[in-house]
Amino acid sequence: MQEFDLIVIGGGPGGYLCAERAGKAGLRTALIEKRALGGTCLNEGCIPTKSLLYCAKQYQAALHGAEYGVTAQNVSIDHAQVVARKDGVVRTLVRGVGAAMKAHGVTVFAAEGRILGKTGERFEVAAGGETLSAPRLVLASGSSAVIPPIPGVREGLASGFVMTNRELLSLSEQPESLVCIGGGVIGLEMACYFASIGTKVTVIEMLPKIAGSTDPEICELLMRTYKKQGMDFCLNARVEAVTDRSVVYSDASGRHEIACGRVLLSAGRRADVTGLNAEALGIALEHGAVVTDRQMRTNVPGVWAVGDCNGKLMLAHTAYREAEVAVNGMLGKKDAIDYSIIPSVIYTTPEVACVGETEQSAREKGLDVQVVKAPMALSGRYLAENPKGTGFCKLLYDRKNRCVVGVHMVGSYVSEIIYGAAMMVHSKLPVQHLDKIVFPHPTVGEVVREALFLL
Repeated sequence: MQEFDLIVIGGGPGGYLCAERAGKAGLRTALIEKRALGGTCLNEGCIPTKSLLYCAKQYQAALHGAEYGVTAQNVSIDHAQVVARKDGVVRTLVRGVGAAMKAHGVTVFAAEGRILGKTGERFEVAAGGETLSAPRLVLASGSSAVIPPIPGVREGLASGFVMTNRELLSLSEQPESLVCIGGGVIGLEMACYFASIGTKVTVIEMLPKIAGSTDPEICELLMRTYKKQGMDFCLNARVEAVTDRSVVYSDASGRHEIACGRVLLSAGRRADVTGLNAEALGIALEHGAVVTDRQMRTNVPGVWAVGDCNGKLMLAHTAYREAEVAVNGMLGKKDAIDYSIIPSVIYTTPEVACVGETEQSAREKGLDVQVVKAPMALSGRYLAENPKGTGFCKLLYDRKNRCVVGVHMVGSYVSEIIYGAAMMVHSKLPVQHLDKIVFPHPTVGEVVREALFLL
C-alpha cells in the first residue's frame, strides 16, 4: 500500500489544479486519471473547440478579406488538417499538465480510481493494481454527456451516425449536413464551427430560445447572426426519433423529418460518479451529483468534491476556483466559493460573455435595477475591425446599493473583457469609484466605460 497526504480522483481542471496546489504546499499527493490528463475540457471540450473555431475564423477572414483590402484566390479549408492541428494543440497542453504535476511532486496513476473504504483515519483507494491511502480525498470525476431516451439514439451512437462532442471533435471527414440536438453552449459552438466551413447546420431546441439562461436580447441577436451564417433553428421542438439517415421532430406546426449526414447530441451533461464506489464511504449524492458546501466539503469529513461531479456550474474555471477553495480548506485557510460571480462565455462569432444577475433573476430577487446598454460600435477599435458589428454591453445597476450586479456582452473580444466585469460585480464598489478606472484607448473594453457613463 502506498501512503499519501492526499488522493485526488480525476485529472481534469479541478483535479489537476487541486493536485498541483496541494503538491506545491508540501502535501504528498496522488492523482488518479483513467483517460488523459486535462479531462474533458482539455481533450474533448474547451480547448479542442476553441482550436476549431479559431481555424474557422481564419477561413472566414480569408473569404471576406476583400472588405479590408486583402484579396485571396481559391480559398478553401481542409477539415482533416484542422482536426490534426487541434490534436497537436491538445497533446502539447496535456504534456504541460504532466510537467506541472512532476514539478510539484505529484504522483500520477493512469488508472481508474475506486474507493475501497476507510481504515482508521485513512481513506483507501484502488488505482489499477495499486492500493493507495491518505487522510484526505478529493473527488473530481467530471461529467458525461446526457443521452436522452430518444428512439434510435443509442443505435445511432453505436453506428457513428449520432455523436457527442467527444466523437465529433475527432471526426476528420467534414459532414455535408449536421443536426444539433440541443441549442446550449456545446451545440452552438460546434454548430458555429461547422456552419462557418460550409456544412449545412440545423439546431433543434426544445425551449423557446437558444443558449439557455443567457440574456434574451443577446439570444435574439445571436439567432439573427447565426441565420445570416446559414444556420437553421427549430425552437419549441421535440425530437421524436433518429433514423439511420435523419432526425424526426415535432413542433406546433406538426411532425417533420430532416435528412442529415451526422447528428450531434448536445442535450447537456450530468455529473459522473460511475465507478467511484461513493457508497463505500456513505458520500451523499443528489440527482447523481456529489453534495458539497461552499468549502467544497462533502458530508464525509476529509472528503471534498470539485468540478462537474458536484453538479454546480459545469465550467472549467469554476472547477479551478473550487480546487483552490478545497486546498485552502485542507491547509487551514479560510475560503469559500461564490457561484454568483463566476462568468460564462460562448465562444462563437460573435462571442458572448456574462456575469452576475440577469434582468429576470434580479426581478425574482426583488432588486431595483437600472438597465443600460451601450453599443459595441462606441469603441473605435471594435468599429475599425467590425464595421457591420451589432454587439452591445448591458449593465444592471442596483439602485439601492449603488453598484453593478450584472454585465452581459456580445461581440468580439468579450471573452477577454468579462474578467474585469466580474471584478466589478464581485467588489460591489459604488459606481462613482468605478468611474475612476482608466481604460486604455483604443480597446473594445472601453465599451464598459461607455456603459458606466449611461448610469
